[in-house]
Amino acid sequence: MKKINFKNIVWKEGKYYVAQCLNVDVSSFGNTKKEALVNLQEALALYFEDNKNIKTSKVEHPELVDLMLNHA
Repeated sequence: MKKINFKNIVWKEGKYYVAQCLNVDVSSFGNTKKEALVNLQEALALYFEDNKNIKTSKVEHPELVDLMLNHA
């Protein structure tokens, strides 16, 4: 079995923590950061179980950057 190291982000949204994988479009949530990450790990396992030939994006050094957007 091949091991892959994923880059993930976690943030608080309302009363929940959201965990998102940057390498594939999968996310989950939980009441704590730890729970959100455990749930994300389970979601990723299910994602790859159903899709054996999925390509992942390599994320070397993610950086959190603010971006201002003006809209009408």
